[in-house]
Amino acid sequence: MTENHYIGLDVSARTVNLCVVDHSGQVVHEAKLTSEPEEIAQHILALPFIVYRVGLEAGMLSQHIFGTLAEAGLPVICVETRHMKAALAAQMNKTDRHDARGIAQMMRVGLFKEVHVKTPTSRRLRAILTARQLLRNKLQDVENEIRGPRTIEMITTFSLWPSPGDNFHEGITVI
Repeated sequence: MTENHYIGLDVSARTVNLCVVDHSGQVVHEAKLTSEPEEIAQHILALPFIVYRVGLEAGMLSQHIFGTLAEAGLPVICVETRHMKAALAAQMNKTDRHDARGIAQMMRVGLFKEVHVKTPTSRRLRAILTARQLLRNKLQDVENEIRGPRTIEMITTFSLWPSPGDNFHEGITVI
């Protein structure tokens, strides 16, 4: 078999529906796999077809699968979600199996918008920066919460707060 084949993957939390179509659009293989990226890659690599394009919808679950398939040397494409939803909305029976078929057909005819998938390093860096920003915001909230009572007369009356010229952090230790 020397003709090109196209694969559509419909990814969900626990399972992945896989559909392979040939150049004429005929379904030649379907499978339901677990969402383990290594299992999906092994299954695709074991197929007796020349895989021209593997497509899956962009999403949180797709990122890890995309990376594993790309590392395995498969021609994987992540497709823009809204575009995919609009194309699959015309289906009569909306099931995961039919979605996989629709994605495979879209890969075959080239009816998709590819999205960039960030590398694991950039995703990790983004998570670290987001966590850092969250911690900075929380620290600022705590400082503001402690500074707020400073204006209350009782605190200044009982000398629980240092005078206005003193260091804020030293003032916290006094309290």
